[in-house]
Amino acid sequence: MSMIKSPDQIALMREAGRVVANTLAAVKDAAAVGVSLKELDELAAESISAAGATPAFLNYRPRWASVPFPGVICTSVNDAVVHGIPNGYRLQDGDLLSVDCGAFLEGWCGDAAVSFVVGTADPVDLALIAATDAALARGIEMARLGNKMGDLAYAIGGAARRAGYGLLADHGGHGIGRTMHAEPPVPNDGRPGRGIKLTEGLVIAIEPMLILGGKDDYYHDDDEWTLRSANGRRAAHSEHTVAITGDGPVILTLP
Repeated sequence: MSMIKSPDQIALMREAGRVVANTLAAVKDAAAVGVSLKELDELAAESISAAGATPAFLNYRPRWASVPFPGVICTSVNDAVVHGIPNGYRLQDGDLLSVDCGAFLEGWCGDAAVSFVVGTADPVDLALIAATDAALARGIEMARLGNKMGDLAYAIGGAARRAGYGLLADHGGHGIGRTMHAEPPVPNDGRPGRGIKLTEGLVIAIEPMLILGGKDDYYHDDDEWTLRSANGRRAAHSEHTVAITGDGPVILTLP
């Protein structure tokens, strides 16, 4: 199966994932009131380049996109769920910022995302971020040999829905390797016991996207990339690239 990676290939993906993790950490450290999203994008470009890697998002144009993505990272603020374009917007106190980053190193891709509040945090936003991180952790825990994709999807979405959060419609995680988006799809909601069996060497990006208010609907912003919650409520996004191994799930996008 072309989806399956050898241990040596997973080791190479681990190095790509390390670049992504270090870049996300640098961006989070730099994100402060008054800093522009474009300035964060420039920092990410420098971080990726210094590691000898190349950005996965810059000029990326999937079949559905009418224009290529113009940034190195995705910066999604408040009601922007994912795919926010880094522009001249300057962060304000209390903004909820989700940052998604991908990079190629020696032909292999890493992809991860983190959400956090800039400045003074509303407890509701902190709870949303914690729920999104917990959904990711549940998905990673289920990324084990013999489980099925539906088991992983239910672990992500079941508890999130019971807690009253929406899950971004039509979007989820994905296989990853030589390309950023590959088979198989990794849904954030599903039924246990359904879908493909998780196999040793499979590498996937697991990425829950939770929305306040319990609604899943979204709309495209005028920039044709940014997805905003239809109810205008805030959202959070958390992601890791994970390898399924005989020793359990291995997170590749850590420092």
